[in-house]
Amino acid sequence: MVAQTNNSVNKSTDENTLKMSVRSVQKTYRLGRVRVPVLHGVDLDVKSGEWVTILGASGSGKSTLLHLMGGLDRPDKDSSNPASVKFEDRDLTKQSKRALDRYRADDIGFVFQFYHLLPELSVLQNVTVGSMIKHGRLGYGKHRAAAVERAESLLDRFGLSHRLKHRPAELSGGERQRVAIARALINEPSLLLADEPTGNLDLKTGESILEAMIEHRRSAGLTLVMVTHDERIAERADRVIRLVDGVVVEENGTIS
Repeated sequence: MVAQTNNSVNKSTDENTLKMSVRSVQKTYRLGRVRVPVLHGVDLDVKSGEWVTILGASGSGKSTLLHLMGGLDRPDKDSSNPASVKFEDRDLTKQSKRALDRYRADDIGFVFQFYHLLPELSVLQNVTVGSMIKHGRLGYGKHRAAAVERAESLLDRFGLSHRLKHRPAELSGGERQRVAIARALINEPSLLLADEPTGNLDLKTGESILEAMIEHRRSAGLTLVMVTHDERIAERADRVIRLVDGVVVEENGTIS
């Protein structure tokens, strides 16, 4: 099933441009002496400006695939069928650790299910820390004013302008996730990777978080890849990819 929505980005987006291309990706983890295969040769294309939802049950390999797309992990090596994970024209499997750090700082935003906010920092500081990581402690001074202005703008858009000085412990779950989304967007990425962004929230709060993400995606022209097990969320995406036991099952039910 291909889910059509009204959430498409503006017409200036080149829909034929690939933002992300995944080929022959396999991933196996070791638990002690036991090998646990997770992905079994995944192929996936994501067009620029597209919202793709990766749907699957727990343990199907959704988060593993997203981490590979985000440069947080590397696929298994297979000389007979080498894997590639390409962002635009760059193959992440061939990038150095430093280059991957730069990729994560410049090009993508990552939203996790469990927020990962720093408890000792205020809401505003938790968002601007992304800019500090990008520019480094010394270089950040030149960009601090712009980063604070953008952070305040994002937090205002997500309804948190009254929470700038609060710490994470003083926020609700929904507010914490809004802060985490603002942090992911602080460096103006072109690709947003979201791993179960509403999975830790109640239905009403999760819906409001999803609406905020959709609205920002629409206005900014973002490419969005979202992992979920929620069919309701998947139906709102431009395209649904299903992972079953580490294999991509396309919308018509065939296995790639």
